[in-house]
Amino acid sequence: MMPQAKMRPPSALFLSEIVEDLNEGANFLKRLSPADLDQVRRHGRSVTIARGEMVFLQGAPHEGIFLIEAGMVRSHYTGPSGREITLAYWTPGHFVGGPEIFRGGLHMWSGEAVEECRLLYLSAGVMRSLVESMPHFAVCLIEGLVAKSKCYSALVQMLGTRSAVERLAQLLVILGEIYGRQEANRLVVQRKVTHDQLAHIVGVTRQWVTVTLDRFQKKGIISVGRQTLVIERPDLLLDLVKG
Repeated sequence: MMPQAKMRPPSALFLSEIVEDLNEGANFLKRLSPADLDQVRRHGRSVTIARGEMVFLQGAPHEGIFLIEAGMVRSHYTGPSGREITLAYWTPGHFVGGPEIFRGGLHMWSGEAVEECRLLYLSAGVMRSLVESMPHFAVCLIEGLVAKSKCYSALVQMLGTRSAVERLAQLLVILGEIYGRQEANRLVVQRKVTHDQLAHIVGVTRQWVTVTLDRFQKKGIISVGRQTLVIERPDLLLDLVKG
């Protein structure tokens, strides 16, 4: 009988040295009482975004934030050349649409629904009203913003101090931790991830990812099928991360 898949809450995904910190910002409203949380929900507006549609656009004015209740949102930045980098994949419990929360300025990146999403939209006016009237909400919001800043700091550190090979290896380690099913000494990644998606997270070209994964496969570190990714030697992958 095949081992059962690990059951765990969906985790955010971004480049980080510390896998355990990936979902730190989830459920940032957990310190609210049921009554306070109900008040937040009454002031918000529920919206559904279809897969592939934009939640907000880089360069558009900030108007509020979106709490993810179901689905996944990809934050990504597009440079003047058209080259794109994925900043993070956000899952239920996180919010997107910052860093401005009281209106002002333009979005520095875009948010895209990578699967159908149910979101709670809190306008800038609602955010200000809640912060002024509900101290616990203000504390929650600060903690949520701290988690976001740590995420993007981790991404900058990885891009600035790690080689592309080390970044790809670390991303595979993260995917194994989040989506991996243990089979003997192997980890079967139970989520389809394309070479384009890997390239956008690591900050390289799709062609580079394809060539490098092929090298990893020839060394017996991974095996790649049309629909599958298996980490055959997690120990050797960790060696690559260490440089």
